[in-house]
This record gives sequence, structure tokens and C-alpha cells, in this order.
Amino acid sequence: MSETAVPRRGRKSEISRGQILDAAARMLRRQGYGNTTLRAIAEVAGIQAGSIYYHFASKDEIMDAVLERGVRAVYEAVRDRLAALPDETGHLSRIEVAVTAHLEALLSHGDYTSASIRTYGEVPEAFQQKSQPLREAYVVLWQDLLGAAQADGAIRSDLDTSLLRTLLLGSLNWTVEWYDPSQRPVGDIAAQAVDVLFRGVKPDHQSQRSN
Repeated sequence: MSETAVPRRGRKSEISRGQILDAAARMLRRQGYGNTTLRAIAEVAGIQAGSIYYHFASKDEIMDAVLERGVRAVYEAVRDRLAALPDETGHLSRIEVAVTAHLEALLSHGDYTSASIRTYGEVPEAFQQKSQPLREAYVVLWQDLLGAAQADGAIRSDLDTSLLRTLLLGSLNWTVEWYDPSQRPVGDIAAQAVDVLFRGVKPDHQSQRSN
């Protein structure tokens, strides 16, 4: 009996922790950091307020876990998808794959990724710093991706790839707030985003005339 009791408690503990984080992410996304309370999180999670302290010491510790999950979900999705590509994959194709993975992760972890984007500037600086290494790793991933494309002539040499990355990811990040999966697949949005950003919006004959 004792051999099964511990795993059972362990599973229950993980479920409760997950419920708390899911509820917190949902509330952060909808109400922001300042309006999200431990009592409200407990109510949405369907647990007693005092049970939260079994898993987390404070509201800020919950916020930290939510932010970390949101960033990690996107970073690992893009990193792993790029790592699986054949070496001969072209630069723009690699960028399109990264954009698609970014969007898919954003949407499949919507409450966490939206909460991370919306509330990052609201949480105490100490908690911002905790997720900073992960955020910086994601910046490096994109800088390497865009830098390699630029070095190989796939992107104009006069462009600032840091600004390009900011524009690209900034526009993608808010997709989670308006995207309707019943309207069109994520892959279509990714393909068009890459096409517009790297090939422009002018018809081919106008682009050639203006060059």
C-alpha cells in the first residue's frame, strides 16, 4: 500500500501545480499582473486558497513560473524544429520554418505565451531577470538565423538584422490575440509573413521597375 501511495500523492501534487499555473496564466492574460490575486487564482483553479502555498511561496513565484513556461515553449519549439532540418535547407525556408514553429507554439500555449508577452513589463524586475537568460537565448537563435541568411546573400547586406528580428517577432507575437484557426492554417500565415517581409508587397513588375 505504501508503495503506491507516494506516486499517487506525487501525481496529485503535479496536477494541482498545473491547475494553479493554468489558472494564473489565464488570469494574467485577461486581467494583467496588478489585477491577478492569489484568491482569484485559487478560485479559477478550483482549489482552496491556502493550497497554493503548498506549491508556491508567493504570487510573484507563480508569475515567474508562468513567464518561464511561455518563453520556453516558444524557444524550444523553434530550436528543435530548426535542428531537425537538413543542412541543405535554404535560408528563407529555414526562416519560414522558424516562423511557423513560433506561431504554433504561441497558439498551442496561448494563455502562457500571451501572459508572458502582456505582463513582462509589469512584474518586478527581479522576476524579469529570472527569465532573461532564456529570452536572450531566443534572441541569439534568431540573430544567428538572420545573420547566416544575410552573410549568404539571402538578405540585403544593408539591413539591421536586430531591427528586422524585432519587427518580425513583434508582429508575430500579437497573432495569439486575433488568430482564428478556423479561417486559415498557421502555415499560410507564416508563409505570407516571410513573403511580405523578405520579398515585399509590390507586384513583381513594379519591383523590377523600381530597382
